[in-house]
Amino acid sequence: MLATQLKYDLIMFSRELFYLIFSIIVPPVTYIFMGQLFGEDTYAGGLSYVEMYTPSFIILITFSVVFFAFGFDQVMNRSTGVEKRIGISPVPQRTILLSGIIKSIIITSFGFVLIHAIGMVVYNLTFNPITFLVSYGFFILLNAVLLVISSAVYSLFRDLKSALIFSILIFQVVMFTGDFSLPVAQMPTFIQVIANINPMYHVNHLFIDVWNSQLIFNNDTWTSIGVIMLVFVAALIVIRWNRRKV
Repeated sequence: MLATQLKYDLIMFSRELFYLIFSIIVPPVTYIFMGQLFGEDTYAGGLSYVEMYTPSFIILITFSVVFFAFGFDQVMNRSTGVEKRIGISPVPQRTILLSGIIKSIIITSFGFVLIHAIGMVVYNLTFNPITFLVSYGFFILLNAVLLVISSAVYSLFRDLKSALIFSILIFQVVMFTGDFSLPVAQMPTFIQVIANINPMYHVNHLFIDVWNSQLIFNNDTWTSIGVIMLVFVAALIVIRWNRRKV
C-alpha cells in the first residue's frame, strides 16, 4: 500500500509545474548562471564558488521541495477536501504522511546528486566518497528538521490562495537572506539582520561547513544550531497544539 501511494505521489509531483519550476528547474539554472558571473570569486574561509554554492543550492532545492511539495500539499489537501476524504478512505493517514516524507527525501536526494553532478561536469568539482557520505548523512538530518518546520508552518493555513502567496514570498526572502544569491555580508545591514534570524541562513552555513570539512564548534556554529533548534522546538509545539485542537 505504501509503495502504491508513493508511486502516486511521485507522479503527481512530476505533473505539478509550480513544484518543478521552483524546486527542480530554478536552483540548478541559477547555480550555473551565477557560476558564470562569480565563478572566479573567493568567499569566506577561502572557499571557491563551487565549494560555497554547491552545498547552498542543494539546500535551496531541499527547502523548495520540503516547503512546496510537502508543506503546501497539506494546505491543498485541506482546502480542497482531500484531507477529509483521506480520513474515511481505507488508506491509513500514517501511510499518506509517510509517503509524503519519503517522496520529499527521494526528490531532495535527486537534487543532491543533480547539483553535485553539475558541479563535477561544469566546475570540475572533485568527488570524495567519504565527504560525500558524511554530507549526505547530515543532509538527511536537515531534511528531517525542515520537514517538521514545514509541517508546522503550513498547518497554520486553511486557505490555498494565502498559502500560495506566502510560499512565493518566503521563497524570495530565503533566496536573498539565506546566502543563496549574493553574499549576505555584501548586502545592506537590514538584510544581514533578517539573515541572522532566518533559520535557512544557518542551515545553509552549517551544511557548507560540513560539505567542506570545515565544521568547527565556535560561537557562530552554536548560534546557528541554537536558532535552528529554537525554530524546530517551536514547530513541534505548533504541531502538537494543532493535534489537540483536532
